[in-house]
Amino acid sequence: MKQLEKLLKKTAVSRPSKTTSRQIVVFKTQQDYRQCLDILNANGIKPVKAVDSHRLICCHFHRSTDMKKIKQHPLVAYVQRDAKVKAHAIKPAAAAKRGSANKATKKSALVDTAKIPWNVSRVKSPELWNRTKGRGVKVAIIDTGIAKHPDLCIAGGVNTITGGSFQDDNGHGTHVAGIAAATGRQKIFGNAPKVKLFAVKVLDQNGNGFVSDIVEGIDWCLKRGIKVMNMSFGLTGSGNNKALQDAIKRAAKQGAVISASAGNEGTMFSPLIDAPARYPETIAVAATDRANRVADFSSRGNGISVAAPGVDILSTLPGGTYGKMSGTSMAAPHVTGGAALLRALFPRMRPAEIKRRFEASALQIPGGRQAVGAGLLQVAPAAVIPAAVASGSRFPSKTRRLKKAKSASRPVLLIPSGRSKR
Repeated sequence: MKQLEKLLKKTAVSRPSKTTSRQIVVFKTQQDYRQCLDILNANGIKPVKAVDSHRLICCHFHRSTDMKKIKQHPLVAYVQRDAKVKAHAIKPAAAAKRGSANKATKKSALVDTAKIPWNVSRVKSPELWNRTKGRGVKVAIIDTGIAKHPDLCIAGGVNTITGGSFQDDNGHGTHVAGIAAATGRQKIFGNAPKVKLFAVKVLDQNGNGFVSDIVEGIDWCLKRGIKVMNMSFGLTGSGNNKALQDAIKRAAKQGAVISASAGNEGTMFSPLIDAPARYPETIAVAATDRANRVADFSSRGNGISVAAPGVDILSTLPGGTYGKMSGTSMAAPHVTGGAALLRALFPRMRPAEIKRRFEASALQIPGGRQAVGAGLLQVAPAAVIPAAVASGSRFPSKTRRLKKAKSASRPVLLIPSGRSKR
């Protein structure tokens, strides 16, 4: 540890400058992690952040630092640059008019279908609303924050960048939140209008952020039992980020369903889609237009699970307004809302099972596997499975499923554990 202490004294600083870079250092044991924090504190060096669950410390280092010496230290698991990520929207939120508020009426179980946007109807989320609208399920929008809005009900949040307000200073996160969970109190419904919505601000006013802020955001969610997460951002190119991947793996292992946008690079980086969507623990989502065609900008590559509407999508914006945006950012929250509905019906359903059901029930559309995955997301059909699956056997392939569809066998509705079908 003395050797590491000398290295940190010489190279780590508290404030960023043109001659520094953000680096993530992850330790092998909790004890070594704690000792390093003590060393930094004793020398007046304040890290950018520290995440206990990952034994992760993020610091500013002089660019002249030979990071190999720190990487090779026996107490260090790995060191890597704190990579930047960006939001996956290709059109900025333009000034939009306020929605004409409907006068309050007596509460009714009926849904005003005029408030259901075409994209929400297209993925068949409303067909489950007679059973659940997601009540009780905690959903995190890990993004630029969420602004106060008459069509959004925010249960809480965090800002991992500064520790300050989680209010949206960009518009992206508010738009994504509306697609997932707009309440319909004023103008529009999202896919799961009754969920507990949490704002996890990890991206700044320009829609950019750092991996360390995202790792901290995921950790914040897990500590509060938030097990449905939306990630409409990404790392482009072939580079991998172990810190981000480890955080995703840990979240999935703890039962979190993670919907991630595939990216807006078209075929530029094919066959690679952006991270975290390329990680198998996530549900990678491509974007389609109103004609169910893959959007030109939607990234192509291996690992796409399903597609969802992502072109000219109307949703909520800061200031109580509404507007249209495009991007795989807008596609991912359809899956997030859909996952929340399934979680409300079947709380014990594992993330891999939800992913498998979305893929198996998807509507086949043109484009191919590397463009649209299994096809267009269909939420309500994902809650209806063949009898073979209900009895516990392996989920059949899409080919077998199509063959069976020709027979007269009836589908079996999923019944939450501990309940009987009536």
